[in-house]
Amino acid sequence: MSNGFYKNRRLKSTVFLCVCIILGTSPHILNIPNFLTFVISISLVVVSYGMILIAKNSKRVISSSLYKQSLNHEKLPSLDIIVAARDEENVIERLVERLFSLDYPSDKLNIYIIDDGSHDKTPLILDRLSREFDKLKVITRASNAGGGKSGALNYALKFTHGEWILILDADAQLKKDTLLRVFSFVFQGSWSAVQLRKSVINVSNNLLTVCQSMEMAMDAIFQYGRLSVAGIAELRGNGQLINKQVLINCGSFNEDTVTDDLDLSLRLLISKSKIGIMWDPPVMEEAVENISALFSQRQRWAEGGLQRFFDYGKQLISQKIEFIQKLDLGYFFILQYALPIISMVDFIVSITLLEAPIYWPISITAFTLSGIASWYGSSCKSEGPVLKNLNPLMMLISLIYLSHWFLVIPWVTIKMAIFPKKILWKKTMHSGF
Repeated sequence: MSNGFYKNRRLKSTVFLCVCIILGTSPHILNIPNFLTFVISISLVVVSYGMILIAKNSKRVISSSLYKQSLNHEKLPSLDIIVAARDEENVIERLVERLFSLDYPSDKLNIYIIDDGSHDKTPLILDRLSREFDKLKVITRASNAGGGKSGALNYALKFTHGEWILILDADAQLKKDTLLRVFSFVFQGSWSAVQLRKSVINVSNNLLTVCQSMEMAMDAIFQYGRLSVAGIAELRGNGQLINKQVLINCGSFNEDTVTDDLDLSLRLLISKSKIGIMWDPPVMEEAVENISALFSQRQRWAEGGLQRFFDYGKQLISQKIEFIQKLDLGYFFILQYALPIISMVDFIVSITLLEAPIYWPISITAFTLSGIASWYGSSCKSEGPVLKNLNPLMMLISLIYLSHWFLVIPWVTIKMAIFPKKILWKKTMHSGF
């Protein structure tokens, strides 16, 4: 993308930020009559649609066992597993060993590990593993090759020949029969892509990993609900299976965004390619273990989430997607990105003017929905690691934890609006569990 495109993002960020500031301040300054009644009415709409999405998961619980049947060898497609790895000495050996133990015909499975400019022992470990596993294909990129994870994945695509691509992170863990079951799911649903539900492997490590586990469960609940109601689902980077031809037709991975998965999700939606959500078996991964790593990760997610809406905004309001999909996207754009900024501005102004906040009903509604989805998702039967002590106190802690988005979103939006932006990819460090 050109420098003009980056300036366009910056301009859109500024406009978005200004609109949110105006919405947060104007009710206090203008003293709009019955504005609180209007806000409560909006809250009722928010809770109604949110509860519909959560309720749709009852169908998922009933039907999840349908995908345990395996396919005949002849029906299974050729599959390439691709892992972009940079400085993954703690987990890369375990990953390779587990990938080669998966149940899948060896003549239809290829495994590609991209050494994306590692500076630790990752290259040495991969060199040894390539001699141990004949079918392991190691692809090496220079550390300054550019494009981040997207660049690494696009580079690896040149070497692949499979009909389907499975993208994994270096800390990913799969059950042995995952590949057989996911393709049974693919063919029953005629999906162009499938996202495996993400679960936290180190869930019991500390309070932060517990909260992230509940957050992932909440996300999966809303994902399935959105898919059932509006036909919208999103990829999550790790554990995403994509038909290779569909991927190429969509332009492969965008090297000018910090979240290739979210960007690709919208392009698949615009091209009317269906993304399915598979609850079990999940892809298991490590959650970050400290606040610093959490905020670094969440800033990247927030920035990438906003970038996709700014980049494809015109297409999202065009005739390329259905009306219900526009409503769904608008609903989550407002709740995920606009509400945190508006609420923060509302809170600051209310303190300054010694007035009560005005948008609190919508914020409380959003947190309540999050709490219900977190509890439901965490208590659902699942094959991955589960929470052992799900109690009211833990639910309260998880809601307090989710409030970090009300800090991250405003901060990231301000940075995107004010500072010139260079595309930077910051990897999440993995310890190995």
